[in-house]
Amino acid sequence: MKRTLACAGLIILLLPGLSLAQNASLSARPATTGNDGLPPTAASLSDSSDGALEPQAGVPPARPVIARRRRPTMVGYIEDSTVTSQLRLRFDAGFGNSVPDRAEFFYAKCGCYIFDLPPTYDPDAPGPGGGVPTELNFQQVYIQGEYAANDRVSVFAELPFRFVQPQGFLPFGVPYDPWPNFSGVGDIRAGAKFSLLSTETSQLTAQMRAGFPSGNPAKGLGSDLFSLEPALLFRGSLGSRGSVEAQFGTWLPFGGSAGVESTDKFSGDIISYGIGPSFDLITTSHVNFAPVVELVGWRIINGFETNCAPDLKCTFDAASNIVNLKVGARTTINAASSFYVGYGFGLTDAKWYDDILRVEYRFGF
Repeated sequence: MKRTLACAGLIILLLPGLSLAQNASLSARPATTGNDGLPPTAASLSDSSDGALEPQAGVPPARPVIARRRRPTMVGYIEDSTVTSQLRLRFDAGFGNSVPDRAEFFYAKCGCYIFDLPPTYDPDAPGPGGGVPTELNFQQVYIQGEYAANDRVSVFAELPFRFVQPQGFLPFGVPYDPWPNFSGVGDIRAGAKFSLLSTETSQLTAQMRAGFPSGNPAKGLGSDLFSLEPALLFRGSLGSRGSVEAQFGTWLPFGGSAGVESTDKFSGDIISYGIGPSFDLITTSHVNFAPVVELVGWRIINGFETNCAPDLKCTFDAASNIVNLKVGARTTINAASSFYVGYGFGLTDAKWYDDILRVEYRFGF
């Protein structure tokens, strides 16, 4: 039912972008304009001795047409390889997170261990608890700003706000005390991009991002640890109307909670990867409308999780593979602003969530 509603919402949100693109294709202006924003007229041009047209004396020359060097990024979940100055506003709505403390990637180790008995008792478990969530819904709002000092290097920072709503609990430990909905600032992230290759048809970018424990772990708003995320980001053209974008990286936590009956940490190293082809379905001088399909995966190498069945038999090994399919579209306006709407769902037994809906606005400057 949730997947049906999410698909319906995705279609409704995409319709305005498609309508805008179709209207723009009927009313697009000529690409060459004068300084007043209108096409140049014969009154401002005269014949030169060699037959070429040149401006009359005292009349400013028409602005040259600047061709766009490459298509802007079209993906919504894969990291953007473009090194540029831009602002992003993003909203995620996730449904069905049944193991939220997996490898301490989403939030910190379940606080239910504070109330458990040895050997799993942990008085320092920082996450929310006196019960294990059987299902958790969440929303996240991100504000991200990126500044490019030049076309090779940029820096960025991201401020997230998180809202979590547990949908059910299993008793874990004594006393059993389910926790309510929480909201607030999440873990702040910041980093830099470095262009390794940039041509008219492809680009390769190195990205380094750091995470900081600014979210309150007792409310499920953060992981209570520092992290580094090195990644390689790629984009290549597929003809004049298509492209493929990809990423390969890793999430490296520092610190984290104690493991379960182990000297290892509860947090785990995670490899991430993704690939996403897109195609310009509608292209005018002002508007692009491009559907995009993305396959995104995570390989959790080690770490722990609190994964309990209704009979309270729990597993704690977080090592697993997670693969998601994301479908959506991006509408780009005048190459500076764009809107993305996309829907994703899990393909594997292990999941970060069952379904997710993402809406994003991006503005380049």
